[in-house]
Amino acid sequence: MSILVQNEGGTPVVHAYILIQTEVGKAAAVAAEIAEIQGVTTAEDVTGPYDVIVKAEADNVDLLGQLVVARIQNVDGITRTLTCPVVHL
Repeated sequence: MSILVQNEGGTPVVHAYILIQTEVGKAAAVAAEIAEIQGVTTAEDVTGPYDVIVKAEADNVDLLGQLVVARIQNVDGITRTLTCPVVHL
C-alpha cells in the first residue's frame, strides 16, 4: 500500500480529501476561500454531514499536514476537518 503517486514531472506527491464542517450559512464562502490556497486542487460545497469537500496535494505527508493545519483550518467559519489521504493498494 502506498500513499505516494507521481505527478506529471515524476515527483512523488500525496493526495487527500479533506471533509469540512462549517458554521451555518458559511459553506460557499469557505469553499471559495479554500479554493485559492496553493495545494488545493478542488473545493466544493456539498450537502450531507459535511459542508465542503476539498481535494489537496502536497510533496509529502508532513507538508500535507502543514497545509491542513496552518492554512485550511485557519479559514474563518470552519468548525471541524477530517483529512483522508488517498491510498493505492
